[in-house]
Amino acid sequence: MKVIENLRYRADGQGYVEPGYTHLFVVPAEGGTPRQLTSGDYHHGGPLSWSRDGSRLYFSANRLDDWEHEPVESEVWSVDVASGALTALTGRDGPDFAPVVSPDGRRIAWLGFDDRKMGYHTTRVHVMDADGSNKRVVNADFDRSIDALQWAGNSGRLYVQYDDRGMSHVGLMTLDGDIDTRVSDVSGISLGRPYTSGGFHAGGDGDFVYTRGTAYRPADVGIAGRRGEPRQLTQLNEDLLAHRELGEVEQLTWTSSADGLEIEGWLVRPPDFDADRDYPLVLEIHGGPFAAYGPHFSVEAQLYAAAGYVVLYANPRGSTSYGYDFANEIHHNYPGEDYDDLVSGVDAVLERGYVDPDRLFVTGGSGGGVLTAWIVGKTDRFAAAVSAKPVINWTSMTGTADISSFVSNYWFAEMPWDDPEAYWRRSPLSLVGNVTTPTMLLTGEQDFRTPISESEQFYQALQLRRVDTALVRVPEASHGIAARPSHLIAKVDNVLAWFARYGGPERE
Repeated sequence: MKVIENLRYRADGQGYVEPGYTHLFVVPAEGGTPRQLTSGDYHHGGPLSWSRDGSRLYFSANRLDDWEHEPVESEVWSVDVASGALTALTGRDGPDFAPVVSPDGRRIAWLGFDDRKMGYHTTRVHVMDADGSNKRVVNADFDRSIDALQWAGNSGRLYVQYDDRGMSHVGLMTLDGDIDTRVSDVSGISLGRPYTSGGFHAGGDGDFVYTRGTAYRPADVGIAGRRGEPRQLTQLNEDLLAHRELGEVEQLTWTSSADGLEIEGWLVRPPDFDADRDYPLVLEIHGGPFAAYGPHFSVEAQLYAAAGYVVLYANPRGSTSYGYDFANEIHHNYPGEDYDDLVSGVDAVLERGYVDPDRLFVTGGSGGGVLTAWIVGKTDRFAAAVSAKPVINWTSMTGTADISSFVSNYWFAEMPWDDPEAYWRRSPLSLVGNVTTPTMLLTGEQDFRTPISESEQFYQALQLRRVDTALVRVPEASHGIAARPSHLIAKVDNVLAWFARYGGPERE
């Protein structure tokens, strides 16, 4: 028997949460007995940063009484290592996290934003004196979120990582907010689909190492610094990929039929591409929805191209790396005009003359699964679809997902029982009566982010309507279906087999 009393009682990729809280401990460097520094019914998190004299640790935590109902709230805290005494250094409405102490010990830089209950907020760099005084925003006029920061040696400046138009960068930021971009090819951590990803680590001498990738290679190790040209230190995948012909990746833009908004995307063409042929096309849609694709290495896109498809992937409105306004075009309106953004992209590719309009296919995962299910409810122009790990009914998702408090507080204006029509109006299930497109649902059986019951609802509805459908349940898989190589291969194989059944190239 299990007795559950917490709001978030299970977590995707973790399963049912065991009772307990995350605390800070210290242990002698030479080994010994750990000593607990924090206590109470709260979670305390990293990254951690030591004061220069080793007397204090800086971290982030949400220690509000109703912390379970405040999913983004946190403050920067310090703890006295000798006594365990806690001091809150921030106190605003919004998350404050990732504190890093300057090399001279005088300042603390950290990340955060003022919480306005928007779907997307711009994360900014802040700095304060080590005692919590003289707080200020460093980059108030920079319309991109900062994802990570570290001090650049003793220079009094910061290395920061940020995304811009689908590319990940590391720049050198002054404490006045000026940024000198040092590298623009941070990439390579997300292998399945071409998400922005990667990271860096700065050394005490002012140089930094980073994950360096391209549209044709996953991550290698690169090195750069305050001066000089970046260089690559490893060639980890040459023994495999140097002997493979990959699909060429091309950037393109178009205007949305909804309102003329410029949308950016990328095409992956099959190896040995011939513009005089007619190719089938796969529209592949990213999740999030607050995330971004870019010209990054993608096993899935390259496998679709190798199977004979032109692949289109894009950053419709709601995508990150294009600024606050672009991301919040979908605030309390998702799915919405992002449908027009994507279909307009398909039309732009059709105008090139080498895609067969009768062999269009669509797929996507998570938020991309939502939009795939939404698209087949709005149009019958796609020959087949695969909706992976979607939300089909926002009301049931709010009642079963591990991010229910976030969805109901940030993606909707009201709770589902207070405004059920808003939840239904934005649910792909509301359009299922229009669907004629053969549609496969594919979800991990241990997915607690968009539980498999969402896919089952759409599958059952399509069965009742006698629309061709299939339900693929991936055993032991959570929301990240492709976390295991075998699951990634199985995912792509099922997608290609489904598309082949409805006009795609026959599998060899």
